[in-house]
Amino acid sequence: MAGERVLVVDDDPGIRSVLRGYLEQAGYGVTEATDGAGALASFAELDPQVVLLDVGLPDIDGLEVLRQIRATSRAYVLLVTARVEEVDRLVGLGMGADDYITKPFSPREVVARVAAFLRRAALEIPPTSTDGPLRVDHSTREVHVDGAPVELSALEFDLLAFLISRPGQVFTRAQILEHVWGGDWFGDQRVVDVHIRSLRQHLGDDATDPRFIATVRGVGYKVIKGS
Repeated sequence: MAGERVLVVDDDPGIRSVLRGYLEQAGYGVTEATDGAGALASFAELDPQVVLLDVGLPDIDGLEVLRQIRATSRAYVLLVTARVEEVDRLVGLGMGADDYITKPFSPREVVARVAAFLRRAALEIPPTSTDGPLRVDHSTREVHVDGAPVELSALEFDLLAFLISRPGQVFTRAQILEHVWGGDWFGDQRVVDVHIRSLRQHLGDDATDPRFIATVRGVGYKVIKGS
């Protein structure tokens, strides 16, 4: 766990203090930011593995901070929000957040989510064939489609790597959540659909006539053999 850095972004000093205490107790290095500008500056300087990002920041909206992070980085981003409306959650995930948690929350749950992110990053997934148009390099975590590089978030890469490790096999949303998000994740299974939709957009895949990821109606998703 040494060297693993977490950036905590929240304008509430009490929340920052509690999260820092729990995260440091778990062995993580923690940096705090009080607003969006500070978050972007700290992110550029420190290159953290995980960002805990409050949506309601006093200067730059948290979703705009997320957009700018995603322009340069695949770091894991956990949105922390007091906005309980489903649309806010799905918009955030559609912009590249890996997960969300709503206030009030348990600091232990936040630490568990961070640990799940980092376990997933270290997960050994069987290597995949690179002979087809979709190429996944596990050592560099790079993806190419027809020879052109594709930028994915950390979770999108994990999702694709899991699906492509067993081409042709259909996975239910529950199975995908267990293997990619982790067995301790709980929430709406539609988070899988949001990330599949985003992944397809990055790959240039058409859900109605897919090259790579097929929907098996009423069941789940699979990577098409020969992709």
